[in-house]
Amino acid sequence: PFTWGKDAAQSVYHAALLEEIARMAYLTRTLDQNAGALKKSVMDKHYLRKHGKDAYYGQSNRG
Repeated sequence: PFTWGKDAAQSVYHAALLEEIARMAYLTRTLDQNAGALKKSVMDKHYLRKHGKDAYYGQSNRG
């Protein structure tokens, strides 16, 4: 897969991050072959807390 960033260093960082995610997925399936995907509600909670309309994680005070 391709990764990208604002410069080459960030692209390499994203590639390493993607490799770590793939490693975690591999280990999860190795330990439990019946492991399923996270529920959509759990994925939404973690995504929306940073990127949603009422985001509260990692947001700077831009007022």
